[in-house]
Amino acid sequence: MTATRSRIRGATQAAWRGLVLSVISLAGSVTLFVLAVLSIVFIVLGIGLVTTPFVLETVRKHANQRRLYAATWSDVRIPVPYRASPPDLRTGFTGQVERTTLMLKDPATWRDLQWLLVDMTAGCVVAVLAFGLMAYPVEGFVLAAGLWRVFQDSTYWYAFVPVSSQLTGLAAAALGVVLFAVGTRAAQPLLRVHFLMARSLLAPTHEQALAQRVDRLTETRHEAVDTAAAELRRIERDLHDGAQARLVAMGMNLGTIEALIEKDPAQAKKMLAMARESSAEALTELRDLVRGIHPPVLAERGLGDAVKALALRLPVRSEVTVELAGRAEAPVESAAYFAVGETLTNAVKHAGADRLWVDMHHAEGMLRISVTDNGQGGAVIGSGSGLRGIERRLGTFDGVLAVSSPAGGPTMVTMEIPCELS
Repeated sequence: MTATRSRIRGATQAAWRGLVLSVISLAGSVTLFVLAVLSIVFIVLGIGLVTTPFVLETVRKHANQRRLYAATWSDVRIPVPYRASPPDLRTGFTGQVERTTLMLKDPATWRDLQWLLVDMTAGCVVAVLAFGLMAYPVEGFVLAAGLWRVFQDSTYWYAFVPVSSQLTGLAAAALGVVLFAVGTRAAQPLLRVHFLMARSLLAPTHEQALAQRVDRLTETRHEAVDTAAAELRRIERDLHDGAQARLVAMGMNLGTIEALIEKDPAQAKKMLAMARESSAEALTELRDLVRGIHPPVLAERGLGDAVKALALRLPVRSEVTVELAGRAEAPVESAAYFAVGETLTNAVKHAGADRLWVDMHHAEGMLRISVTDNGQGGAVIGSGSGLRGIERRLGTFDGVLAVSSPAGGPTMVTMEIPCELS
């Protein structure tokens, strides 16, 4: 009984969503297709140079909205294939001409127009069918309840059933039951078919996917080189300003002790104590430096325990949940560890949080980590921000970073890194 109710509830929801999609397909896709075609045709008159970027941008927003519906309503993922606009586009009429040229050269633009054609025809029919299979049976039930008497002057057809009496009204109700049973099983699959048709045109082609992959690998390679160079400079700076300076000072002190050991044994003894303290401090700094390169607890105990140890050193309350059935490769663990560490540091320093939650698990070949704080919110991924550095670090492993941080909080930073556990 519970399963039946759940199926009917899901089918009803899919039916209403089908109605929404059919209205959007007719009103939105038809209008945008006509405007886009007219705007492109009017380029020869000069008018299209002004209107085309705006119209095509609206088409892309319309397509992106359908991508969102596909992901949230039927779990159908449709990647975005659009080429990124160069940051140095000019303004004014010249800039409009450049935008028009770039958008018309993008193959995704023409695939969007093809999708509009399919969406306002086959896509609309499938969406209407998902709604109709759940809505049309209601008419059969109403006819059986007595509405057939209104049509006594002429035969009223319910599908292929001529309704002219109570008996034929009951036949219409029986047909309605059959259609309703079909609808409860077909509404959600039909909705998914609608989105799969959209994905066949809105998703990037194989060639586009390869080009995007090459661009992504080129970008992450440069970022990996830059990150490694920055890390090397940090290590050199820490060595020069910390342990190296202390070791040089200790060497000078030992030279002085060597000269004083016979003339002033008491002073030499004091300087030996100072040299011993300097050596201990230098050793501590070297250990901290090594921990900053690759923490021993990470190598010995794995990512989960390393993050727990990291959270214990924070000055705020923290809760760490780890569900890992094994260990990822060492470079992935290191990247995830330092990404979590920097996120926690940002939460304590900049968000004003007094409570932190870390959730870490692995599913479907993806390591997923979320860091949530109850701070003031307002965190964004931007140039020069710590989050941008984390995004670059994860990008080396094809990882992604997402931030949800409304004003007033809370802030949730989600990281995903594709990997397998051993």
